[in-house]
Amino acid sequence: MAQYFEIHPTHPQPRLVRQAAGIVRGGGLIAYPTDSCYALGCRLGDAGAVARLRRVRGVDDKHLLTLMCRDLSEIATYALVDNSQYRLLRALTPGSHTFVLRATREVPRRLMHPRRKHIGVRVPRHAVAHALLAELGEPMLSATLSLPGDAAPLSSASEIRERLQHALDLVIDAGPCGTEPSTVVDLTGVEPLILRRGTGVERLIKFLS
Repeated sequence: MAQYFEIHPTHPQPRLVRQAAGIVRGGGLIAYPTDSCYALGCRLGDAGAVARLRRVRGVDDKHLLTLMCRDLSEIATYALVDNSQYRLLRALTPGSHTFVLRATREVPRRLMHPRRKHIGVRVPRHAVAHALLAELGEPMLSATLSLPGDAAPLSSASEIRERLQHALDLVIDAGPCGTEPSTVVDLTGVEPLILRRGTGVERLIKFLS
């Protein structure tokens, strides 16, 4: 049965953030808010939690997961970033943009595409997500909380608890989130390629134009 924390969306309570981080460190799978929509999250190095995340989402190992990072310096630990890519990341982070980059050796092979050594990275703007990452002191592996067969991601923490109370260890309720996921842009080629248009796509297009 999932625990349920009501955390203030702009001034998260430190005690609850510490407890949430402890659940993640202990191998838990959680639902938490971001600046695009609710997401699933677990510890990067926990194979069991990652497998549970993929089962809930209904995706296999070919589906690229996202590393939620605290800042650009943390991204550089897990992804290879050249000067032009850095300028793009610096202009658009934090925010609702997921960047596909070549992964470094710090990323476990099981988290990368079987044939391409890529990883998705993002720095969220949401205060609760940022506080949780700061408390963890490391990235959290994440995926949009969109369930198989649903037309849109879940936007209500109470609905998430109702539908996934036996699949998750914690649901963080910070109020309603949107139903539009982040914009995904592939930076592994010669030119940036938008793979998914979502929240923040106008900002990205404006920067690229």
